[in-house]
Amino acid sequence: QRLGVLHVGQRIEEQADFEKIYKNAWADNANACAKQYAGTGALKTDYTRTGKRTQWGLIMDGWNSLIRYYKNNFSDGFRQDAIDLFLGNYSVEEVEPANPLHVKKDWKFLALPIIMVVAFSMCIICLLMAGDTWTETLAYVLFWGTASFGTFAIILYNGKDFVDAPKLVQKEK
Repeated sequence: QRLGVLHVGQRIEEQADFEKIYKNAWADNANACAKQYAGTGALKTDYTRTGKRTQWGLIMDGWNSLIRYYKNNFSDGFRQDAIDLFLGNYSVEEVEPANPLHVKKDWKFLALPIIMVVAFSMCIICLLMAGDTWTETLAYVLFWGTASFGTFAIILYNGKDFVDAPKLVQKEK
């Protein structure tokens, strides 16, 4: 009212068009910030926009959470390095090696996840497309299940090697 947007006695709750525009702008801003920081859209934007939780919003939040988990653990170290450089938490020294960001990866970083996905897929396919006898089906499921579990165990055991951690060390404050 002091700014002259509303007349005396008018209430913001009565302005449905303004409320819709404001809520959408707020949710769009949340999406932009979340994409920059987390790599996906914001969570619960369906509630921000409409005031209600929808099933589709719940599914999208689950999907975004899975994507965030993957990105945070396996492909987001560079983003933290960029933020650290931008904020001044790391400064480049002239005596450093040529490229502190480049770390050579071993063959297992590509091979083991592919083997695990293929073995798990074959296990599911063997379950869905049963063989001539139950023993044949059981043998295939056990083989592919063991292969997928074994590669998963190797990945889990070497977990810290698979995580894409930031490569720049924070300077002392």
